[in-house]
Amino acid sequence: MQLDIPILDIISGIQNFELTKNRMEIHHTKNDITIINDTYNASYDSMKAGLEYLGKYSNQRKIAVLGDMLALGDFSEQLHEDVGKEVTKNNIDILITVGKESAYIWKGAINSGFDFRQTYCLDNNNEAIEKLNEILQPNDVVFLKASHGMNFIEIVNKIKEDF
Repeated sequence: MQLDIPILDIISGIQNFELTKNRMEIHHTKNDITIINDTYNASYDSMKAGLEYLGKYSNQRKIAVLGDMLALGDFSEQLHEDVGKEVTKNNIDILITVGKESAYIWKGAINSGFDFRQTYCLDNNNEAIEKLNEILQPNDVVFLKASHGMNFIEIVNKIKEDF
């Protein structure tokens, strides 16, 4: 071996490898709700990729719960609006935004033709949990994505607990 790593150590490393938690983790609840937990962090590119993944689900209602992408500086408003356009492009059924900056996601979605009656622009995680409690149905797919500082794992855990 060129790096002088014994082959058994390489095999053991591969067998014991674990991905970082909260990155595209798929969970299924007892009520047949699919949760896509991608709450580790968020950027425009990762939001876009996640929405494209969600958009590929068929015969299920697709719900995107999106929060602020933090630390974007002067580009924050435009990048959040661009995420909203991706929501529309990927045929998401319901959009829930959480946080100050994510209001621009809502704006981008509406301006690109998303049905405003299927959107909820909320201030915090508790409001998102309340809204999800009202609207979640068996067979729904819920994609959750925001910067780690938005603490969306609270929402994920509540869905897993309640549904």
